[in-house]
Amino acid sequence: MKPFILLVVIFSASLVSRAQKIDSIYFNLYTDSLKKQVHNYINIDGKFSNGTWLPLTDKDISFSSSTGKFDGNSLILDSVCAEKKVTIKAVLKSNPAIWREVTVYIKTTADNERLKTMDEVLQPSSPRKKKSLNE
Repeated sequence: MKPFILLVVIFSASLVSRAQKIDSIYFNLYTDSLKKQVHNYINIDGKFSNGTWLPLTDKDISFSSSTGKFDGNSLILDSVCAEKKVTIKAVLKSNPAIWREVTVYIKTTADNERLKTMDEVLQPSSPRKKKSLNE
């Protein structure tokens, strides 16, 4: 029985030693500017010791910023925010020595673009006249 227990302990220790650790983290932002009153998703990818990349969540990362508040991975900026840019810091919870910081601008122009209605999207557009090569 003792050799079996010893074998189980050695096997368990080898599994723990092979567990992948995060070597570094990187911002993978989907936009060049953040909007006010919107959940701006801040994507952080972790590079593991075996070379694989995985997205990380607020369970893995501590987020802080120069303005706004975080809800999970989303940064929410107040409508009265007068800042032109925000500095975001991401710190790996399991190893605070691993962190990244990025500065992102805040969108200043209004979103006046009109989206198409459901009917406009579903209606086929008028056929375009092809130009002939002789014209």
